[in-house]
Amino acid sequence: MKKEIKNLDLTVHSKTLKNGLKIYVVPLENVNNTYVTYSTRYGGKDNKFVPIDGEEMIEVPMGIAHFLEHKMFETEEGIDVFNFFSERGSNCNANTNSKKTTYLFSGPNAFYENLEFLLTYVESPYFTDENVEKEKGIIEQEIMMYKDNPYSRMYEDLMYNLFINHPLKYPTIGTKESIYKITKEDLYTCYNTFYNPSNMFIVVTGNVDPDETIKLIEKHENKRKIKNNNVIRLEEFEEVDEVYKKEKILKMDVTLPKVAIAYKINITNSNMDIHDIYSYLLNLVDLKIGTTSLFTEKLRNQGLITDTFDVSGVKADKHLILMIDCETNYPDVVLEKLKEELKDLNITEKEFERRKKTGISSLYFMSDNIYKINSKIVSDIMEHGEIDYDPITTIRNYKYSKLKELVKTINLDNYSIIKVLPEN
Repeated sequence: MKKEIKNLDLTVHSKTLKNGLKIYVVPLENVNNTYVTYSTRYGGKDNKFVPIDGEEMIEVPMGIAHFLEHKMFETEEGIDVFNFFSERGSNCNANTNSKKTTYLFSGPNAFYENLEFLLTYVESPYFTDENVEKEKGIIEQEIMMYKDNPYSRMYEDLMYNLFINHPLKYPTIGTKESIYKITKEDLYTCYNTFYNPSNMFIVVTGNVDPDETIKLIEKHENKRKIKNNNVIRLEEFEEVDEVYKKEKILKMDVTLPKVAIAYKINITNSNMDIHDIYSYLLNLVDLKIGTTSLFTEKLRNQGLITDTFDVSGVKADKHLILMIDCETNYPDVVLEKLKEELKDLNITEKEFERRKKTGISSLYFMSDNIYKINSKIVSDIMEHGEIDYDPITTIRNYKYSKLKELVKTINLDNYSIIKVLPEN
């Protein structure tokens, strides 16, 4: 199938193979590079599930999705995956978050050879007792590295303190205790369940021939004899509105104190889709306290904050998490002013329309960047199950009246705070 992304001069060539794997190719002739992502809908939160050939729900150790990502770079033939791509003038990497795992490469040369190799190593797990044990020490060091990073600590501790039952409470990387419980049998169980083609998709952006690209992938996949796993059963969690812990203070090796507040917002009172709520709310908060807001300018002029507020969000089924952090020598003062500012979430229609124009401009800037196009498509598929082929109209259709209705349903009473203070 060939379909245009309206107003952005982009065309998506797509095909769903017999084994369920979905392919999306966006050719761009004006660039001399390619970017490929191969993703599975499997992340750190998916620890309780029914295996592909099972009937009973099982629980695997935390951190296993990230552990599995590490081990996929170990091949039975002993080929160094990173060297393979580097020798062909390309870069490769992988990443895991709470909802997905992605393997990727980019480079201007040897595209078909690189693509064939990406498919081969991601589809050829090789786990032994020895290589699994060896990896545990490596990941333990990675865990310790994150523990030394104040922003990672703030995020992890906020998520832990916000949730009571939801698996987002725990870090994607796991804990020192959980990773040492992982066995090669666990890894194969998770791989066979979640790395099924029907749970995966490939996105290719750059200077490629879309027909030849799809043909290569299809030829490769036709050689595989694999059971299609259309439905993966995950355990459902009932999460309450209250937070597990209201506040925590961390003493770390930092020069300036940092403070973060995260609101746990029940979104079931709104008749809007969670993705629309996310977009409306984050844009609203950015207008209230973002880089160009009067509130932030005032706090900077008073010397209360060093730069600006970082605003981000996390979708958690029936809840939306709104996170705000900054550097400040006056964390308590800033927190009180921030909470006071967010008591009134109303903005003017003029501000709302200006923000929509900013969003549309971002889409135009995205349209000639192979990385941003790829990321947008991956995000669409993960969030909606399909590509938004008219994203500019989507933004234009945002209504000020809907925002006003949404604001009436937002309750900011449930929140957790983290303060990172210098050790001395």
